[in-house]
Amino acid sequence: MKLKELLNGVEIISNKADLEAEISMVEYDSRKVKSGCLFVALRGTGIDGHKFIDSAFSAGSVCALIDEPEYMKENCILVSDSRKALSAIAANFYHNPASKFKIIGVTGTNGKTTTTTLIKQILEFTGLKVGLIGTIHNMIGKRIIETKYTTPEPLELQRLFAQMAEEKMDYVVMEVSSHSLAQDRVSGLNFEAAVFTNLTQDHLDFHKTMENYLLAKSKLFTMSKIGVINADDEAATKLMSLSTTKNYTYSAYSDKSDVVAKNIHYKPDGIEFELITDGQIGHAKLDIPGKFTVYNALAAITACLCLGIDMKAILSALATVKGVKGRIEVVDTGTDYTVLIDYAHTPDGLFNILSAIRGFARGRVVTLFGCGGDRDRTKRPIMGKIAFDMSDFCIVTSDNPRTEDPSGIIKDILEGVKDSKTPYVVIENRKEAIEYALRHARRDDTILLAGKGHETYQILKDRRIHFDEREIIHDILSDISNAE
Repeated sequence: MKLKELLNGVEIISNKADLEAEISMVEYDSRKVKSGCLFVALRGTGIDGHKFIDSAFSAGSVCALIDEPEYMKENCILVSDSRKALSAIAANFYHNPASKFKIIGVTGTNGKTTTTTLIKQILEFTGLKVGLIGTIHNMIGKRIIETKYTTPEPLELQRLFAQMAEEKMDYVVMEVSSHSLAQDRVSGLNFEAAVFTNLTQDHLDFHKTMENYLLAKSKLFTMSKIGVINADDEAATKLMSLSTTKNYTYSAYSDKSDVVAKNIHYKPDGIEFELITDGQIGHAKLDIPGKFTVYNALAAITACLCLGIDMKAILSALATVKGVKGRIEVVDTGTDYTVLIDYAHTPDGLFNILSAIRGFARGRVVTLFGCGGDRDRTKRPIMGKIAFDMSDFCIVTSDNPRTEDPSGIIKDILEGVKDSKTPYVVIENRKEAIEYALRHARRDDTILLAGKGHETYQILKDRRIHFDEREIIHDILSDISNAE
């Protein structure tokens, strides 16, 4: 493809490259550059790609696209924003595959994974072909593709879109993170529907303030035909004021919303409620417990109604869905106590899962949790207080410490529980912490392993080790059984 074709839609400030040059690949990692490449220099939080322009040329790059004037030289093109330009270039390189299907974007602090999964299952129930992009994995129909980020970088995203277009997806449902919106990874995409689940404290290490966090998420509601918004969330009014699309709301409280849940019944193995919208009344039933399931279901229902899906079909589909890996996931232990794995890694997420557990627990609630390193430190004491206030026993341990000292993270957590009477232990090694929980479990206990969820790894300093809590539980229980 000619360079000038790749740059379609990109505003050029200055050019010292041959626009007729043939480009065989696009890359933003100088280590992957090969002959015939267009290298796009991106500024990251720790690395500035502009410093690797010479390396890219040495590896065979035809041209470098930059947004810092001081790096301008022969065979360079200067633009105002390299990240935004990369989104357009990636779409051009893969021949705009997103034009061949409809995209539904889901954003919010919690509930994105479950909501996207529910929407996918509802649409597939009606016979549509649906792709999914999210935290746990990507999917093309039933085929699973491993993922690294909740929302991929533009090149990876457009490459995935191209595969989905080739396999003739009707819809693609994707989680849209605040990082991806702030970094213009989804710039230029046209969404059929944008869905907002909620806004609670998270990612302040990146966004700095809750206002910036909301502003990042609000971008999605300037890129879509319709908006679907949780009216019960405090950020809803502000979000709608920032939105430029036609918005529809859902609620578990307000009759003024477009879609409302009434007569909600919470059970140990699921939820039921009456669904009211536009003169229609239906009965919703899902085999996933918890108040948050009501909201995830309402988000999915409202989005699908806005897409023209029949209410009866939606409710029939929801009655058949199962839970998502790492979201209030029950581990088969064969014991007289229950072990749950959940991704809860924010204050709101931890509160929600513990609220759900409190609704059905017959014995003690035992919470094993930690907090991630190199992330928002202010939420650590908050999460500690929530866990201690809502549990009968706590085990404070590591999550993904990354480059931080795990003991320092635990110290931050314990700052929030100085006045708590809840008994607890501190076991820094997460595997040893899980073993402690299982060896000290009592009949009818509910043991929550919070924070890892679907993850099958742990990040320690600069390395990622295999760490699947399901396997660890199985191994520990086997050791206990063999020793008896």
